[in-house]
Amino acid sequence: MLDARFVRENLEMVEAAMQHRNFPWDSAVFSELDERRRAVISREEALQAERNKLSSEIGSLLREGHAAEAEQQRERVAAVKGQLEELSARRKAADEALQDLLMGVPNIPHESTPVGKDETENPEVRRWGTPREFDFAYKAHWDLGPDLAMIDFDRAVKLSGSRFVLLGGMGARLERAIINFMADTHASRGFKEWWCPSLVNRETMTGTGQLPKFEEDLFKTKDESLYLIPTAEVPLTNIHAGEVLDAEDLPLRYCAFTNCFREEAGSAGRDTRGLIRLHQFDKVEMVKFAKPEEAYDELESMTAEAEHILQQLGLPYRVIMLCTGDLGFSAAKTYDLEVWLPSYDAYKEISSCSCCGDFQARRANIKYRDPDNFRGTRYVNTLNGSGLAVGRTMAAIMENYQNADGSITVPEALVGYMGGVERIEPED
Repeated sequence: MLDARFVRENLEMVEAAMQHRNFPWDSAVFSELDERRRAVISREEALQAERNKLSSEIGSLLREGHAAEAEQQRERVAAVKGQLEELSARRKAADEALQDLLMGVPNIPHESTPVGKDETENPEVRRWGTPREFDFAYKAHWDLGPDLAMIDFDRAVKLSGSRFVLLGGMGARLERAIINFMADTHASRGFKEWWCPSLVNRETMTGTGQLPKFEEDLFKTKDESLYLIPTAEVPLTNIHAGEVLDAEDLPLRYCAFTNCFREEAGSAGRDTRGLIRLHQFDKVEMVKFAKPEEAYDELESMTAEAEHILQQLGLPYRVIMLCTGDLGFSAAKTYDLEVWLPSYDAYKEISSCSCCGDFQARRANIKYRDPDNFRGTRYVNTLNGSGLAVGRTMAAIMENYQNADGSITVPEALVGYMGGVERIEPED
């Protein structure tokens, strides 16, 4: 969430940033709500001072024997108290109105984020690996999976409906191998591993920006008291909600494997085949808490961590930087990693690594204390990144490592996690 004072003092900059994000921002609406709130606060503070002055005078009047005058003062204090109660209600309403407005406003892009209208203007940063040239008619993973008894789409539809997947045999084993490889890799490289709830409360969803903006994309319980997480970013970031961290402990680096659940309400007709866009999918997520001056260096290292996974698996990919028009709600700067998928003859997103500045920390009230550099506390900066989306990684492995006889070679990095299996072949 943006700081009201920052917005007030930088209205032109905020307006330009929202234009770059294609967000319908009205500075006049903000200013009206802000001025209304400040006027109520000013009047409330004046009345509190008047009440305190009147109350202090009552004692003096009584000591001087002016009981009648003291009683008049009590009546005036009572009248002021009634006005304060009314103002308190008005202030609460003004606070809530301004809060509701700011809760729906996206983050301000970092100065290094390129200006652009949409995903077509995302600049490419670098590439790694060369897409394979096949000397046979290759298959898409949605054909390979059933042929090798790894994926059963039909029975998944029977069990749950569209956009769910049922993995069997080597499909289930490969999924588990990928998860364990990713989690082990991050844990061995400085990330503390967590095992998180898949259901979280409304406050937790609000802390990372999923609510109220993306309500329609979330699965929730009947009474809306709990929500299925769309990513481990949600519980991992909120581990420290309402806490004050020590500067010497920063940066904190966390990772977790979770099931993820998304309604995908706005994606009708997109990537409906295979493992690319599902209602339930697996992901290993990275989250960091950093000092503001270190946050963007931590973003570079987080992106490199996700790239390391792809390089260990030998999967060609490219890194793009999201422009302002394609930036996620909470992000100030984002790198997307896109893996090569032969079935699309294109690169498809497999990881998104973002720095959110203090946007999420302000919503979740996560601060840190650094007595050597400043007084009091400051909001931390939060970062998150996929390391990686497991289903998309499986799809990329299946397609890029397929053989002419219909089998799939297991990447060397996963052989140990597959119990020594080096090749996935059709079941007898």
